[in-house]
Amino acid sequence: MVEKVDERTKYKALILRRMLFSIICILLIYLLIGISLSIGSIQIPLVEVYSVILSKIFPYYFSVDSLSEVVIWHLRFPRTIMAVLCGMTLAIAGSKTMAILRNPLATPYTLGISASAGFGAALAIVFSRGLLFEGTFLIIGNAFLLSLIPITIIILYSKKPSANPESIILMGVAINYIFSACNTLLQFFAESDAVKAVVFWLVGDLARASWWQIPYVFSVLLLLILISIRMAPDISIMKMGDDQAKALGVNVEMVRKISLIMACLSTSTVISFTGAIGFVGLLSTHICRYIIGEDERYLIPISGLFGANLLLFSDIIARRVIAPAILPVGAITAIMGGPLLIILLLRRK
Repeated sequence: MVEKVDERTKYKALILRRMLFSIICILLIYLLIGISLSIGSIQIPLVEVYSVILSKIFPYYFSVDSLSEVVIWHLRFPRTIMAVLCGMTLAIAGSKTMAILRNPLATPYTLGISASAGFGAALAIVFSRGLLFEGTFLIIGNAFLLSLIPITIIILYSKKPSANPESIILMGVAINYIFSACNTLLQFFAESDAVKAVVFWLVGDLARASWWQIPYVFSVLLLLILISIRMAPDISIMKMGDDQAKALGVNVEMVRKISLIMACLSTSTVISFTGAIGFVGLLSTHICRYIIGEDERYLIPISGLFGANLLLFSDIIARRVIAPAILPVGAITAIMGGPLLIILLLRRK
């Protein structure tokens, strides 16, 4: 009887912790959006920032300075919103991949998507030509098309009877090495200006964000969230093993295939617009798992909220640490993410 009461108390405490952590993440997103919009060559007070945002929702109740409105809405807002959307997408995709493959290091980046997209972008930059796209979509389209190669290979391989989570990861690692080697060779023979552009793109940055990109990323994120919520109970059951999941009525092959396709496609979409921003999915999932537990029904959406905060905060640091120069946000996520993950792993019991 005492054990039942103790378990009930622990469960209530866990639910409370999940609620509090979710509320904190949501409030932090609101605060970090304001800070992100206020910093730059023109400093704008937080009160003015929120007034500009509210004036778009309630135009009759808020009057704002026209210069502040132009700077915030047209110059800074696309970058900030892209940070939120991309952070959520990368975190949810990473969480799903780890759960599906039952490996704490399995993310879409591990499966070779980052390297293949980087090679696609490098081809477009070096040769100024794309496979199907030209103009605005030259680099973005080429990166996305090349990122489909590892997705296709992994999906085809996962149909083999001998395929398992470990072999799928090894397949992704092999693909990653192949495209990384191709990228290195391409840079070796390219001109110096092209190499600079390729390296900057590979690190990952939000400087290229604009309003027209947001609907693409938002649509992919919305679809990812809907599919993730629908499949979260099945993914939680699959953590016990494929045989037990099948015995409980889960279509393991279908869930794994759809989840991998969605996680990889959403990640490749983000990478196509921003470049390779690493560590967001890995770090967000591990920190959230440490705080709120393993249940995918809560872990997937809360990881998304934390990922948005992580990328927003990293972008703020990238813009302020040596202002007016702006560092690539991908470098900041890696610098912050590595030590934090090491500390987290050392503290695990």
